[in-house]
Amino acid sequence: MSFPALCVAGLVLCCSVALANAAEREKPKHKAKPKPAAQQVAPVQPGYAQYPGASAFADEMVERRGLDRDWVLRQLAQAQRLASVQRLIMPPPAGVAKNWAAYRDRFVEPQRIAAGAAFWRANERWLAEAEDRFGVPAALIAGIVGVETFYGRVMGSFRVLDALATLAFDFPSGRSDRSAYFRSELEELLVYAQREGVEPASVRGSFAGAIGLPQFMPGSINRWAIDFDGDGHVNLNASAADTIGSIANFLVAAGWRRGEPTHFEVAVPVDLSERAVLLGPDILPSFSAAQFAERGAVLSETARAHQGSLALVMVENGPAAPSYVAGTWNFYAITRYNRSSYYALAVITLAEAVAQARARAR
Repeated sequence: MSFPALCVAGLVLCCSVALANAAEREKPKHKAKPKPAAQQVAPVQPGYAQYPGASAFADEMVERRGLDRDWVLRQLAQAQRLASVQRLIMPPPAGVAKNWAAYRDRFVEPQRIAAGAAFWRANERWLAEAEDRFGVPAALIAGIVGVETFYGRVMGSFRVLDALATLAFDFPSGRSDRSAYFRSELEELLVYAQREGVEPASVRGSFAGAIGLPQFMPGSINRWAIDFDGDGHVNLNASAADTIGSIANFLVAAGWRRGEPTHFEVAVPVDLSERAVLLGPDILPSFSAAQFAERGAVLSETARAHQGSLALVMVENGPAAPSYVAGTWNFYAITRYNRSSYYALAVITLAEAVAQARARAR
């Protein structure tokens, strides 16, 4: 429909509604009134309290976590199945080529870099304290917040209770079943809500249940999130301090080593069989610098002096040649946040860009 036609149609509709309202006002008083709007709304889907497995879940919550059974069932009664969550959890279509350059450019771009520098300025105290206490560089923490949520701009609008209940009790077919994992995260959400005194249905996050500036799953919040600003609560939605401290605490738990670089540049072996040996363990550091050299990989002098284990990490570039780095245990620790070498490299690259932007501004 053209723009003029839309205007005419809208005018006709508005006139029709106005006439209908005027006619309604002129009706005799004794005529039946329209039903209240509340009675005209479509019925809400029943929640999960009566769903197969819900009763057993509540019993487990009582036994394992000491929660009130009736309270658990009341929360499940509020949870709604979300078809959008079932759709979003599915893997991408087969045949989509990985491309590190395209992935990097989604996160390492001018607006996100500028937002990262602003985040650092606003939270310099907390970033410095986290770096001093945990040994995790301020730039890297800023890089994680930037990749995860664009410094709070994109934290997810799903009710986490709905998302986790859907994936716990209605996990879609067509991919490996992860319902047990999401069932455990639903349990962790209820434990978190009880401890912090919040309504489970009020918590918002991603379609998979990740919460707040750092996008921690509920289990990660319960295990690694900390009250870094000392206000008596862990608040990953509104407290940048808690977010910064929690990210650093998580990375240390994942094996972060103070003062160690995340990776080194590397020229891969020309011999494909030797290269395959180094690529075999994937991102798990498994070789010394000397073993890299024995297989034909060329490292810098600094990398050759590195005492820890290394992993040959490869990322695809679509039709172009792959890129490689020699990842350390700190690179591996970042992949515990999101199990992807592409993710880790994006965090590191954004962290470097934000640090450079901050240095230029100063």
